[in-house]
Amino acid sequence: MSDALNLLVGIAIGLNLLALASSRLPAVIGAAAVQGMVLGVLPLLLEHEFNWLVSLVAVGTVAVKGFVIPGLLRRALRAANIDREVQPLLGYIPSLLLGAAATISAVALAGALPLRPEHARSLLVPGSFATVVCGFLMLMCRAKAIAQVCGYLILENGVYLFGMLLINSTPLVVEAGILLDLTVAVFVIGIIVDRIQREFDTLDTRQLTVLRE
Repeated sequence: MSDALNLLVGIAIGLNLLALASSRLPAVIGAAAVQGMVLGVLPLLLEHEFNWLVSLVAVGTVAVKGFVIPGLLRRALRAANIDREVQPLLGYIPSLLLGAAATISAVALAGALPLRPEHARSLLVPGSFATVVCGFLMLMCRAKAIAQVCGYLILENGVYLFGMLLINSTPLVVEAGILLDLTVAVFVIGIIVDRIQREFDTLDTRQLTVLRE
């Protein structure tokens, strides 16, 4: 079970780097979607006995993060008629190098922390730290609103991954609440993306600096 858990977390970490290195927005959306589905099944691996609430949250997480939210983002992408981000605030190679450095640092930091034995053998802690940092990098270093939304999703995936450490002591209702907040936030962001597109005929958030009364 621990090997399967580490494999899924490792895939999630790899998807962080893939999203940072890609200029194609559909690939970034796909990476965030696959990462959401991968992390969605983690509660099933962490539970030793079947629990209907855990299964419900897992199915909801996979559905929302893997299909609903990416579907909304792809729809916005088609409406904006864009495919790539040509001029990010920080280049793709520097972003990838920073993401890789953050991942290595997260592994080193987790090794120095006094973790419980079951957590010390897993990649939950370094994976959550690395995912939060990579999501924050994408959120701050991309100019297109859709890429920034994907950065927000990846960052939230890191928070969700860290929450898996407390799955035995914290009710999964909290995780369900986080999922609901994420869904509402993405709907609000979708409205903002639509307004930017209508006003400026672009999704480049740097255009917001030209707003005047």
